[in-house]
Amino acid sequence: MTSADWDGVERVFAAGIVGGEATFETETPDWARFDAGKVSVPRLVAVGEAGEVVGWAAASPVSTRAAYRGVIEHSVYVAPEYKGRGVGRALLEQFVTDADAAGFWMIQSSVFPENVASLRLHESCGFRVVGRRERIARSQLGPHAGQWRDTILIERRSLRNGVD
Repeated sequence: MTSADWDGVERVFAAGIVGGEATFETETPDWARFDAGKVSVPRLVAVGEAGEVVGWAAASPVSTRAAYRGVIEHSVYVAPEYKGRGVGRALLEQFVTDADAAGFWMIQSSVFPENVASLRLHESCGFRVVGRRERIARSQLGPHAGQWRDTILIERRSLRNGVD
């Protein structure tokens, strides 16, 4: 993923925000803010037959402390019209491979419990549920606007990078 992909990445991100099942975010950032908050590798885009961005995956460091240098929090977004076509799986599998190669020992994320497809996909890619955060925040957009939401905390630990 580079700045040249941003228009497509932002379009897919915005669709996830509006849908209300992907994030508590209420608007997309600009490229500079997005770029500054993400680790440089792994960052992926999936492109359709016409070359358009149909999905993306990226991660942020969870802390600036040296002890957490190998821990990232990731996001995977797929354009609504491409859901159920294997785009998310392809992105997540490559993301995990690239994160392992980059030396990250844990990938984590929070997923809404209603997002069953995401939870199943992550489980099939080696993630496990480590907890539920009840009523952690209120949704501002989508079908749950104004409601307190739970999130499911998931993680995948890499055996390749010395964590067992």
